[in-house]
Amino acid sequence: MCLAIPAIVQSIEPGDMAIVAIENVRKRISTALLDSVSEGDYVLVHVGYALHLLSEEEAQQTLSLMADAGILEDELDEIRGEASCDT
Repeated sequence: MCLAIPAIVQSIEPGDMAIVAIENVRKRISTALLDSVSEGDYVLVHVGYALHLLSEEEAQQTLSLMADAGILEDELDEIRGEASCDT
């Protein structure tokens, strides 16, 4: 499905890049679309880009809803590279 998914920023890297964690999955993403990002921020990630800052509450609620709907694991598999987006 390739939905946007909340993630926490674990570290900031040069060149508008960051390492984020989603559940137990870590991913290097671009932060170029945001004005400012800091370690500990929650961001909405889609196709390798941080699109929007979220509160921790919004992030946790969204992850919980995705898990309840049975789509969280599919999205994590896509992030891990174990599946591809349906077109």
